[in-house]
Amino acid sequence: MSIRHGLLALLERGPRYGYQLRTEFESRTGSTWPLNVGQVYTTVARLERDGLVVPAGEDEAGHALYAITEDGRDELRQWFTTPVDRANPPRNELAIKLAMAVGSPEVDVRAVIQAQRAHTIRAMQDYTRLKGQALEAASRRPGVFDPDDVAWQLVIDQLIFQAEAEARWLDHCETRLVRLAPQAAAAAPAVVPADPTDPAESAEPAESADRGQQPGAAQDGGLRGAIRRTRPRR
Repeated sequence: MSIRHGLLALLERGPRYGYQLRTEFESRTGSTWPLNVGQVYTTVARLERDGLVVPAGEDEAGHALYAITEDGRDELRQWFTTPVDRANPPRNELAIKLAMAVGSPEVDVRAVIQAQRAHTIRAMQDYTRLKGQALEAASRRPGVFDPDDVAWQLVIDQLIFQAEAEARWLDHCETRLVRLAPQAAAAAPAVVPADPTDPAESAEPAESADRGQQPGAAQDGGLRGAIRRTRPRR
């Protein structure tokens, strides 16, 4: 819903056309979440359908303008005063990836963590560099308040804090896996050597065939008797 309400916030400043809304949205957020014009017009059409915006004629260049309605202002005020809901957090691909990797015999979970941590730290360094550039640019205009600059600095700070938190969480995950490694090893499937005195193991395929069974079936039965898997106790 952030795009929907973000466009309403821009329209509160006065009538805008689609491409103008896209440009101002990206300027305010530092192009962190780029929009395409089609997405903007689709969202504006839904806002119009819901009675939150209305057509407002055209500008001198012939662009179709839209203006916010009183219902739209009420919707926007409610958005600003209502905390972002954390009761139903959005899906996190990294958390899902690690959850699926735990217990998978083909995946080195620590390698996944280390690769992600390296990527996250690089991203955090990039964000910090962008923040430095933004602060340097702002220092060249002392005493000037630019809403777009301030908004971008808030966004980049959020990205930095988010990357820092993710790196700390990955450290925690790795530490926990190291601590649980002995338990994981004890719970791993174990293969018990075949007992040479077991008739099922010493039977020849031909003998199985004589009993009316396929050779593969007899061998498979012997293997099933020899392999015992352990399960972790719960």
